[in-house]
Amino acid sequence: MLIYVLRHGVTEWNRQRKVQGAVDIPLAQEGIDLAQKTGEALKQVHFDICFTSPLTRARQTAEYVLAGRKIPIIPDRRIQEIDFGVLEGATFKDAAGNIVTPEMGTFFNDPLNFKRPQNGENIQDILKRTRDFWKEKTTDPSLSDKTVLVSSHGCAVRALLQNIYQDPTHFWHGSVPPNCSINVVEIKDGNARFLEEDKVYA
Repeated sequence: MLIYVLRHGVTEWNRQRKVQGAVDIPLAQEGIDLAQKTGEALKQVHFDICFTSPLTRARQTAEYVLAGRKIPIIPDRRIQEIDFGVLEGATFKDAAGNIVTPEMGTFFNDPLNFKRPQNGENIQDILKRTRDFWKEKTTDPSLSDKTVLVSSHGCAVRALLQNIYQDPTHFWHGSVPPNCSINVVEIKDGNARFLEEDKVYA
């Protein structure tokens, strides 16, 4: 099995430095352009199936990357972005890119101690649901010889890939994955290894 784990393209809320989790924000034109470039770079990859977060920005990114190919695109809430609850929509960085809210400072700098916001999730919540998705798909015999596209989000991608990193104390693995970055994972004989990490086709 080959799994291409994709983060969605840029949205207006990304550009405005707003907390963006479960709120359903579509791609900005910049995000569409980058998704199309990514699709062009991956046009020779024979994808068999796509699983996407049900949020519009992830689904749109998958559709642009696949560019009209006739393969199933299946939504799965387990790979949806973390829900920030009452923090959704708040501006969390200033014009210089400095984090200005203590909650989001913890989220990015000490994520395992990020407290679950009212009506939201914490890192353990997203680790659990992405782990369920990962185990189900990577042990599914019908997918064992397939090439799979997974379209998701920054935090959800890192949570999903913790199944390989096995290092939650360094949850971000150095950084938030860039918009439209690809992590390519080969699953063989029950073992997973990276073929590409955080690759951006721009």
